[in-house]
Amino acid sequence: MRHVISAFVHNVPGVLSHISGMLASRGYNIDSLSVGETENSQFSRMTFVVVGDEKVRDQVIKQLQKLVTVINAEDITDDRFVERDLMLMRVKAPPNDRSRIIEVVNIFRAKIVDVAPTSMMIEIAGNEPKLEGFIETMTPFGIIELVRSGIVALKRG
Repeated sequence: MRHVISAFVHNVPGVLSHISGMLASRGYNIDSLSVGETENSQFSRMTFVVVGDEKVRDQVIKQLQKLVTVINAEDITDDRFVERDLMLMRVKAPPNDRSRIIEVVNIFRAKIVDVAPTSMMIEIAGNEPKLEGFIETMTPFGIIELVRSGIVALKRG
């Protein structure tokens, strides 16, 4: 099962390295990780996606909460939350395919951010199913490369 874990941490040098190293040393794989400063520059929010059963989730949270730099860590998977992932994709775009690519970009509410003679770079943000659907739809055109930011998430209300 996919678990979205949100951790509120002190914004100090080495916290990302310390947390990711601790999780890796215990054999937990992080599928997605993003971190950024919050409205208060003394704190950051880390969003992890880990795959495993409830035991794995519970162990990850327990390990996080033992760390001095972690103020709070919680699994928000079952809560109402908003998640976003940013992706940049460069796709083959010969002149005869461009109108179809633009049509797909518009359907997914994505944005063309760079055009080259034989390729286009596209920016898209959304939840994981939206991005996976976009990747699947763009694959026949020929994806040259892509990069994703990792999920950021906040509980609603």
